[in-house]
Amino acid sequence: MKTIRLTAAQAMVRYIAAQMSEDGERFIDGIWAIFGHGNVAGLGEALEQAGNQLPTWRGQNEQTMAHTAIAYAKARKRRRAMAVTSSIGPGATNMVTAAALAHVNRLPVLLIPGDVFANRAPDPVLQQVEDFDDGTVSANDCFRPVSRYFDRIARPEQLLTALPRAFRVLTDPAACGPVTLSFCQDTQAEAFDYPESFFEPRIWRIRRPEPDSRDVADVAELIRASKAPVLVCGGGVVYSEAETTLSDFATRHGIPVIETQAGKSALAQAHPMNFGAAGVDGAESANRLAEAADLVIGIGTRFQDFTTGSWALFKNPGRKLVSINVQGYDADKHGAVGVVGDAKVCLERLSSALGDHQGNAFDPQSRLDWLAKVDAHCSARTDVPDGYLPLDAEVIGAVQRTATENTIAICAAGTMPGALKLLWQAPQGGYHMEYGYSCMGYEIAGAMGIKLAQPDRDVVCFVGDGSYMMANSELATAVMRRVPFTVVLTDNRGFGCINRLQMGTGGAQFNNLYRTSNVEAQPDIDFVAHAAAMGAHAVKAKDIAGLEAEILAAREREIPSVIVIDTDPMHGPGEAGGGHWWDVAVPEVSTREQVMSAREGYITALKDQRAAD
Repeated sequence: MKTIRLTAAQAMVRYIAAQMSEDGERFIDGIWAIFGHGNVAGLGEALEQAGNQLPTWRGQNEQTMAHTAIAYAKARKRRRAMAVTSSIGPGATNMVTAAALAHVNRLPVLLIPGDVFANRAPDPVLQQVEDFDDGTVSANDCFRPVSRYFDRIARPEQLLTALPRAFRVLTDPAACGPVTLSFCQDTQAEAFDYPESFFEPRIWRIRRPEPDSRDVADVAELIRASKAPVLVCGGGVVYSEAETTLSDFATRHGIPVIETQAGKSALAQAHPMNFGAAGVDGAESANRLAEAADLVIGIGTRFQDFTTGSWALFKNPGRKLVSINVQGYDADKHGAVGVVGDAKVCLERLSSALGDHQGNAFDPQSRLDWLAKVDAHCSARTDVPDGYLPLDAEVIGAVQRTATENTIAICAAGTMPGALKLLWQAPQGGYHMEYGYSCMGYEIAGAMGIKLAQPDRDVVCFVGDGSYMMANSELATAVMRRVPFTVVLTDNRGFGCINRLQMGTGGAQFNNLYRTSNVEAQPDIDFVAHAAAMGAHAVKAKDIAGLEAEILAAREREIPSVIVIDTDPMHGPGEAGGGHWWDVAVPEVSTREQVMSAREGYITALKDQRAAD
């Protein structure tokens, strides 16, 4: 057996560079890195020597570098991914939030935090977290509950088993999620005689698991017996590349489709079988179907509470639940009749089993009526009074009117996710929302990741001032790398979304908007100057017409453009024919009359909650 002597870090880099996707490209497109004493001498040296065989990119914050990597993987439908490395201590724990985000959203990212010395000679090393009762624990153990696969590399030869296991998880549609290889810093520099065969290129195929034929037959029988079935489209449809298959299935068998956040834009909004968003942030046309459905068929969805209206949406007393999912954990949730398999394959097998069966228990006009309401609600207001602040719906309308079939809207947290799910009329593939973890600060890093994955798309990033303040530094990275996208920054001077939720549950306005916070002076933040200081083209739009003009101008630039517009903090997406109750617990005891009134409404709403049969 031929061997080659390499440090563990050099071996890791060489192996990663040799792992290929089915399209002949590296599965790991490159690695984001901020170096410190825990990875600069080992991995840093190995990455410098690798050069373009495994490109290294420098970001500004470990969490947002990982967000960029995650958005890239999502935009590539999990067919390619990125790695992220940090030093030990705060650099590593900065990535824990991103790991949780990837875990919830079932997205692949390879995290390589440096770790303490395996030999323990210099203990406690700088930034080491010491456990008083367990000598094997380090700060990196925080990654364990938010990683699909976790390993600590304490000897060079451990890579021979750890790396193949890591890539199995990254490329497995059922187990897919974050992988953490915690890399002891002295181990990175130690050498070992590795088999040359270990570094031979390998193609990782994304498998399409076949469903059990008995499960398919059971669901086909349920569909034939149902009078009002509905399909709930989740992100698994997109990752399976089953968009056309879903379109054909829904059309052939006459079953309307409603969307989750992750599944939105699998079918274009213009598709005649797409009845819009479901649940808390849902369309009237979609939620009416869900409420009346006697058979709810989830495809590639986790059935998150926003989709199900906290399990109070599906009101038909005789309704049955079907869940088609590549992951058995998701397929068997809430007493569902589960079908475990790839979304595309399952739909094909189910369509074959149904033959010419077709239902028609829906009103095709309802989606057209709803879309007309959306158009009216998002239209530009005329004759507005002095001091008028536009609603988020008007901002969405402005972007919608300037959008093309090439436009992708991205967002993550605050008011805009619900407003966009309800109001954004996406072309197929024109929507990217991180709402599994709803992580503030994902937006700008995510927009960069999408543009890197799909450089020919027009990427428009919606971000509120609160989320922008949490994480904006990758804007400078995008400027340095000449990654152009458009940021629409809505400034409502605080956390407007949660302020409205606070009021909606009977609470007094407190600590969300700046004007209700305990501060010595109200801030007047110049977001235009801030974004310009990082090199972006930045401007403030005084009204909706100005916003439309600036969005069109931004497409001609080779750097990010930031367009700031003041908005009304007191109103959400408004009524466009949708919405549903969401379970947010209201205090049982309070001195506030409004809270007690909200509690009464909460108790009434709980009676419709029905999580399982």
